Amino acid sequence: MLSLWRRDLAQGLSAAIRSAFGVEHDPVAEIPPRRALGDLAFPAPLHLARELRRRPREIAEELARTWRPPAGVREVRVEGAGYLNVYFDRPAFAARLLAEPLLGADPGVAGKVVVEHTNINPNKAAHIGHLRNAVLGDTLVRCLRALGLPVEVQNYIDDTGVQVADVVVGFVDIERRTVAEVAALPEPFDHHCWDLYSRVGAWYEEDPSRQGLRRETLHELEAGHGERAEMGRLVARRVLARHLGTMARLGVGYDLLTHESDILALDFFHLAFEKLQAAGAVRLEAEGKNAGCWVMPLADTPEFAGLEDPDKVIVRSDGTITYVGKDIAYQLWKFGLLGKDFGYRWWPEQGLWQTAVEGAHEHPGFGGAERVVNVIDARQSYLQKIVRAGLSALGHQDAARRSTHFAYEMVTLSAATARLLGFAAEDGRALEMSGRKGIGVKADDLLDRLEEKAREEIAARNRELEREELRRLARQIATAALRFFMVKTTTTRVLAFDFDEALSFEGDSGPYLQYSLVRARNIGRRLAGAGLEAEVRPEAAAALAPELWSDDLWELVHAVARTGEVVEKAASTLELSLVARHALDLAQAFHALYHHHPVLHEEDPALRRTRLATFQVFARGLRTTADLLGIPEPERM
Repeated sequence: MLSLWRRDLAQGLSAAIRSAFGVEHDPVAEIPPRRALGDLAFPAPLHLARELRRRPREIAEELARTWRPPAGVREVRVEGAGYLNVYFDRPAFAARLLAEPLLGADPGVAGKVVVEHTNINPNKAAHIGHLRNAVLGDTLVRCLRALGLPVEVQNYIDDTGVQVADVVVGFVDIERRTVAEVAALPEPFDHHCWDLYSRVGAWYEEDPSRQGLRRETLHELEAGHGERAEMGRLVARRVLARHLGTMARLGVGYDLLTHESDILALDFFHLAFEKLQAAGAVRLEAEGKNAGCWVMPLADTPEFAGLEDPDKVIVRSDGTITYVGKDIAYQLWKFGLLGKDFGYRWWPEQGLWQTAVEGAHEHPGFGGAERVVNVIDARQSYLQKIVRAGLSALGHQDAARRSTHFAYEMVTLSAATARLLGFAAEDGRALEMSGRKGIGVKADDLLDRLEEKAREEIAARNRELEREELRRLARQIATAALRFFMVKTTTTRVLAFDFDEALSFEGDSGPYLQYSLVRARNIGRRLAGAGLEAEVRPEAAAALAPELWSDDLWELVHAVARTGEVVEKAASTLELSLVARHALDLAQAFHALYHHHPVLHEEDPALRRTRLATFQVFARGLRTTADLLGIPEPERM
């Protein structure tokens, strides 16, 4: 909401400057360090002093006399060397915060944003590192939608890649199972594949010639025919269903599942490859280590200049397509630049649309984005640059500029958590995971352990709870713990996951935010139990005397008003930890005021109503940010 006030006040001040001095100026509003200095401060007089050849304070005093700010502003004062400090009508402003949405749509926003996230290879159980991708992607989607942008969420399913091929080799060549036998394996199927995948890696090491089976399997998967291709489809579908169930536990959802097998079957890549050939963006190497490969030469591209080997293989000498080749075709489709579309079919068991070679006649429109955000870990930065270079080489410079790689660092386990889960961490260092070696924590196992620890904590505090309510609360708290932990750290840092830190009811944690929400809601419950007014309506808040809002109470109201600006910055910079930090700041400010400004035992009805209104504003603010973070609000803690 504060951003709207900034804009409206800046426009009004600009008009006043034009009227008073005959010059054009775009005023910028700052937030004073203390509320005693006002709610917004305009340094415009300081910026105009040189042009007008007048002292800043003199300019400020003239503007203070002539500027007529809109309703809702109580006063404009000249402060310091020449600042114009704006003081809001506190009751009216608080009433608006109680009545109006804290986040609003930008009227200038147009065009769909496609966000691709999660993208787990469907060959084994999801692990803790995958959760960071999914949570960051889902949080970004929530923020963009809250800001009024149309967003389409896609989950790319690499069902023809090396990882799936290796699991197929494990079933066919190590375990000697038929498709029917694999179909009959009990759940959790993805856990079986987890163990099998690491066995395949060791099996290859025993005899490297066995990797020929991987190449054979890859060819069958890409062609879509044969027993190995059928086995690959079964493995991918069963594992994918498990992945979707894992993500649903965290409230993560999608609009479209995009299958790599459909990109190949519909010849998306060959269509894109023909475009690259026609543009002279790829060449066939006749000699050297890339002999027989089609490569994209990038030595003359600024982003790749100086690299020892800047050329990127798009098609290998054996005819198989590299990941980046498929990614270029997929990125073109996302922007509606490929000239071809998927078929689409509904997956009723999952309630999701997915791509197909031939699909339903009626379906939503997918792709055709104005902007694309790919949530992929930082190790893939080079490949994402190549995708953008491919778009540029085809003449789609605007699409390349609107292709954003949302990069993040990987997740490790703290030494304490690694020991708790049965892994040896050397010298107290965090443990790095490896799916191929079988070192890591399955996402569902982690969630189960978090829920178990949450149940123990809740049961110790609330011995009277029924089993079902205990289970529900434990799941809500585990979700909050994990989601907040994945977002609170800047994406440029490796994240060492720690059980005790994530589940703490105090400090920087999701459960702490949940506790704050419950505590704020209980104020109204206790008031109602005492027969007192339990809620302040916006019109009642507007009628309160301005002097009842002390500066410390008003600082909390003001902080809530800044929520929209925080979310806008987080979404534009992809630094979602700003939202987590803002939520924590709100919660900590609330707890600092809670005992100094009691509500239930305050005898003055007007002051009691002011404090209650302040805490209601806080609850709206924290509830809004918690929803963006995917943190559920429990009934009790």
